[in-house]
Amino acid sequence: MFELLLVGGPSELRLLSWLPEAAVPADINDDIVCLCVCRCISIFFVEFQTHFGADYAATAWIHSLVDCTTMLCAPVGSLVMNRWSCRVSVMLGGLLSSCGLLFSSFSSSLELLYFTMGIITGLGFALCYTPAIALVGSYFQRRKALAYGLAMSGSGIGTFVLAPVVQLLIEMYSWRGALLVLSAFVANLCVCGALLRPITVQEEEEEEEEEEGLKPSSEKQLCTSEYRFLLQPDFLGMASSFIFLASGCSLPFVYLVPYALSTGISHQHAAFLMSILGVIDIVGNITFGWLTDRRCLKPLRLFCYVFAVTMEGLCCLFAPLLHSFALLVPFAVLYGYFDGAYVALIPVVTSDVVGAPYLSSALGVVYFLHAVPFLVSPPIGGWLVDFTGSYTATFFLSGGAMLVSAFVLAIVTTVRRCHRLRPLPLSLSKLNMVLIPAS
Repeated sequence: MFELLLVGGPSELRLLSWLPEAAVPADINDDIVCLCVCRCISIFFVEFQTHFGADYAATAWIHSLVDCTTMLCAPVGSLVMNRWSCRVSVMLGGLLSSCGLLFSSFSSSLELLYFTMGIITGLGFALCYTPAIALVGSYFQRRKALAYGLAMSGSGIGTFVLAPVVQLLIEMYSWRGALLVLSAFVANLCVCGALLRPITVQEEEEEEEEEEGLKPSSEKQLCTSEYRFLLQPDFLGMASSFIFLASGCSLPFVYLVPYALSTGISHQHAAFLMSILGVIDIVGNITFGWLTDRRCLKPLRLFCYVFAVTMEGLCCLFAPLLHSFALLVPFAVLYGYFDGAYVALIPVVTSDVVGAPYLSSALGVVYFLHAVPFLVSPPIGGWLVDFTGSYTATFFLSGGAMLVSAFVLAIVTTVRRCHRLRPLPLSLSKLNMVLIPAS
């Protein structure tokens, strides 16, 4: 599984020789806990709705607040990582998220769940997720996409295993008991954080660069230099596409189980759809990561990302036509595969656009941009269900938003590629011809 650790040169091999024992498994476990718990909240949807007598829109705020807080506070995770260490950030986040789920099990109203599960748990996940993902980029250079694919496959593994387990826990101990068990499970993030060993070689290289004149004269200049990528046109275009993407990608995870139940599928089969989606997500993570590391596809990573988002949007447009478990299984397979594909490529394409030195700060901004769409899209989807009496408009909203995201990024990618292929002006070419022999 960890053959990619041998792809670098001798110095890279010495640096990464201990990773199979600590950092990569810890990062996978971190991803298992954070993302799969977020996805499995949809299994509690009907339980919360029935217990509190709420409509779809009001119940959807729980899931949207978790996702929104996780992304809204992503820059906080980057700040804590840059200020102290990834280990401190993940361990603190594990403690917060575990306490949030513990308090949620004693909630007596939806409003209290908004705070305990939505705010406290979401903040804990924010402190864990961004630093753990950014840390992978510090360890791997040559097969970065495959490394991210392996690290982020944890969410698929967790969803595959945890979805039926959560449904079983709800049937045995009610939703309150299931949240208590999840609280203990999430506490393992503290152990994962302790296993994330800091890297020193990159820090030494950065110190050498600072000695060559790149060291800022004040903390204000340092903060400015960390976010200078915000002025890049490529990043601004990519950021706008992420806003549309976030508006649509969370809706299937929130409404797949309720939609399946509305078609007459049993609770166990509905939860099993999430398991299928999770295990195929792993395949998408790893295969797309491996494929985009190939020499022929490496320059086309952005196009591969656009293709994955486009296919995911098309899957959502066809979802309202599927009214049985046998038909929803192919949807879960296709949606899960392309979801895993584009999720694994987000850090990679971000690094390609802004550069590795700015990856941690850039990921904080990227996930921050997901916050507001994650907050408002599930309640809007719930309102559409309440208003229309079906899930068709909700899935159309999801698919349309993702197709718009793919279209925006396709334009950015095409302009970026044409700009790179633009020939030099004649005067500059002559100047280079004169300067080359002189050097």
